[in-house]
Amino acid sequence: MTDALQSLLDLLSLERIEQDIFRGRSTASIVPRVFGGQVAAQALVAAGRTVPADRPPHSLHAYFLRPGDPGAPIVYTVDRIRDGRSFTTRRVVAVQHGQPIFHLSASFQLPEEGLEHQEPMPPAPDPLELPTAAEMLPRYADRFTGPGVVERLLESRAAIDLRYVDEPPFATAGEARDPRSQVWFRTQGKLDDDGGIPRPLLDICLVTYVSDMTLLDSILLAHGRGGWAVGDVVGASLDHAMWFHRPLRADDWLLYDQESPTAQGGRGLGKGRIFTADGQLAVSVIQEGVVRVPRA
Repeated sequence: MTDALQSLLDLLSLERIEQDIFRGRSTASIVPRVFGGQVAAQALVAAGRTVPADRPPHSLHAYFLRPGDPGAPIVYTVDRIRDGRSFTTRRVVAVQHGQPIFHLSASFQLPEEGLEHQEPMPPAPDPLELPTAAEMLPRYADRFTGPGVVERLLESRAAIDLRYVDEPPFATAGEARDPRSQVWFRTQGKLDDDGGIPRPLLDICLVTYVSDMTLLDSILLAHGRGGWAVGDVVGASLDHAMWFHRPLRADDWLLYDQESPTAQGGRGLGKGRIFTADGQLAVSVIQEGVVRVPRA
């Protein structure tokens, strides 16, 4: 396990300050606010710590209400909405400086058998044939706005081995492409089965963390925009929904297949499917975000 991955796991290991109240911390982000995937993952950890370990999450629905302050702790309050025979529901509010910054509803299910079908996994190259972030990002340093962007991007993703199948938006800014993108990802190192957060909750929380990294890229591709790194778009997550269909391991390769069906009114919609390397559809994701062109 790399130091960066251990730091991420420490970030997810919340401090319990009351029975259903937890405190988390943040790390420096590539933008001057708390990374949305971090808040979502921490909130899901807080909810999961009030649910029996044999009931993994099967869905979450969340709203990003205010930008988070990376320099202040985040307090997560969990409401035990329902404990049923098969399903358990939790609501989590994340608070900083006395104001809610994030709201999460999550549902957990006792595993059971049922009808089975899924969409097939789309074609994608072997992830080991693709360049790592450390190999790819320096190629585009001259396109980024301001110094140190490459270093900040590498630091923000140091715990995750994330590899683009096609060139990312900042590589082809000015050239409109199909609103589709793919990345392979896994943690930078193997996870312990006996860590502080039980599996499969840990795997699902780590995938939740990664799910906010690239989902809005397909919106940018449709308009030839490169994103914040090249200074031609201002954006932020508004809401986020995920459905967890089948077991996965965050330390094995996962394919994140993403597309954008629409953008309008200063907002854009991203849809994603996460597949295991053997073709199992494990997660569906939908996110809407603010996508604005800066005024001249």
